[in-house]
Amino acid sequence: MPSVLEVQKVAVIGAGTMGTGIAQVAARAGYRTAIYDAAEGAARRSVERIGEALSRAVERGKCTVQDRDEALARLSTPADLEGAAGDADLVIEAAPEDLALKRDLFGRLSKAARGDAILASNTSSLPISAIAAAARHPARVIGLHFFNPVPVMKLLEIVQGERTDPMVVTACRAVGGRLGKEVVVVRDAPGFATSRLGIALALEAMRMVEEGVASVEEIDRAIELGYGHPMGPLKLTDHVGLDVRLAIADHLLAELGERFRPPQILRRMVRAGKLGKKTGEGFYKY
Repeated sequence: MPSVLEVQKVAVIGAGTMGTGIAQVAARAGYRTAIYDAAEGAARRSVERIGEALSRAVERGKCTVQDRDEALARLSTPADLEGAAGDADLVIEAAPEDLALKRDLFGRLSKAARGDAILASNTSSLPISAIAAAARHPARVIGLHFFNPVPVMKLLEIVQGERTDPMVVTACRAVGGRLGKEVVVVRDAPGFATSRLGIALALEAMRMVEEGVASVEEIDRAIELGYGHPMGPLKLTDHVGLDVRLAIADHLLAELGERFRPPQILRRMVRAGKLGKKTGEGFYKY
């Protein structure tokens, strides 16, 4: 197989919250970064949000005006998938957590990207090996699980599929370091390491709310103060999205059994459209 390239150009497929954050840190790290989203205008709005975020960083003294302007100059918004992925060394997919959608997308990316490009998924729980099976070169497929908000969170979880070439892992470790992330490498098991542990804590916190053990605020404060977590599991669920948490829980229920069965409070809130910060209300109001 071709040798792993030194990554210089990144393509981010998906201009939602995660894709925007990934593109921001990639551009700030010096990578030429293309953003593509099938929804009309989404990539342009993503660049606008990155500009606003970097301007706030300038105001707080976390970024210079020159750094902001140079990062924005590295961003582009090609009109189609082929234009975004065609000359990228690393393509990072940040689409919704739907296995069929991701498999379809990786089949298309295999045709759009170069044969030696690395294809990465930002999935938080779906099996990398199943996604890779839809690609022409499954050895070049890997999981790069970023955390929200991407510019702030230090962890990058690298997920090695059954057929991922070790050289691809090495290349992605180097990318993680350049992005300023701390890297952990895990094998392709259900929920990986972080989602499996994080969802277990979140689901138990929701059951405690159902049982009236304590209020939402008190449960979160107990974890923040007692265990040193920067954000309690219910507030974190609001930031991740209740719909995302439900999808992960349902996937782990199917893979690992009853201990991951979602509580009814989670299903009710998702049905009511209370998805967390992105809709203005979840366990908290925004």
